[in-house]
Amino acid sequence: MLDMRRMQILRSVVSSGSVTAAARNLGYTPSAVSQQMAALEKEAGVALLERTGRGVRPTDAGRLLADCAAALGRHVAEAETALADLRTGRTGRISVRYFATAGARLVAPALARLRREHPGVHTELRLDEDPLPEVKAGRVDLALVVRRHDAPPVDGVRFVHLLDDRYRAVLPAGHRLAGRDVLDLADLAGEPWVGSELPGPCLDAVLDACAAAGFTPDSVVDSGDYATARGFAAAGVGVTLVPGLGLAGVPDEGADVVVRRVARPEPVRSIWAAVRATAPESPVLRAFVEALSTAAAAAGALA
Repeated sequence: MLDMRRMQILRSVVSSGSVTAAARNLGYTPSAVSQQMAALEKEAGVALLERTGRGVRPTDAGRLLADCAAALGRHVAEAETALADLRTGRTGRISVRYFATAGARLVAPALARLRREHPGVHTELRLDEDPLPEVKAGRVDLALVVRRHDAPPVDGVRFVHLLDDRYRAVLPAGHRLAGRDVLDLADLAGEPWVGSELPGPCLDAVLDACAAAGFTPDSVVDSGDYATARGFAAAGVGVTLVPGLGLAGVPDEGADVVVRRVARPEPVRSIWAAVRATAPESPVLRAFVEALSTAAAAAGALA
């Protein structure tokens, strides 16, 4: 096997035109350079240099190896530059999974900030309702999930709290409770309900709050979608609960519905960023988590 260090010494000899000049440029003795060239010729099995008066010139094999050494040097320099870019976050990639209502208010502003601060980073985003297995396996760098504050830990996953997304009551305009600014959750116990959540942690947050208020919602329709649930409420079919992120752009007072705060208890779904616990420190991942936290603070302030 050819020694890469000796190939670089050969390159210096060829470029300098003599062993003595190469030794001077490299800070070696001429004897040391000659010994390295003899060892490299033994490895190559062919002569690499021939004497020309007081200097040397490469044989075809010597020129070939010197050219290869130059190419290797360029590749090493390129690799060092690429590694430096990765270490500082100038380049790289990040894969993210998120759920629909987190997209516009959390992921979009976080991505915009990341692209401003790290324009060379490639991002891969995808909707996913069950991303934790992908995070644990290392196929995804970060996922947005809903989970309780007291939920048990997940082996191999670290959670960063982003936002407590508070549910609001959406009532048909003209509803008997529309004149109140804040509703007790129990005030809605006897109402026909429009379900806005699919089975999962978001629905669990609603049902747990209703149970604490002493009732189980009587759902006349399960929409599984916030916009559709608002449409049913606007049509007078029933009342519904929608989290703050699901009400983005919806005024508290409208022609068809009114939106009211809920208390005693206030249903809340907690949103977290999930990352692999053993993931190496990455400036890109750190920057994206910080951007998500900033977006979550802004979304919470507007709720």
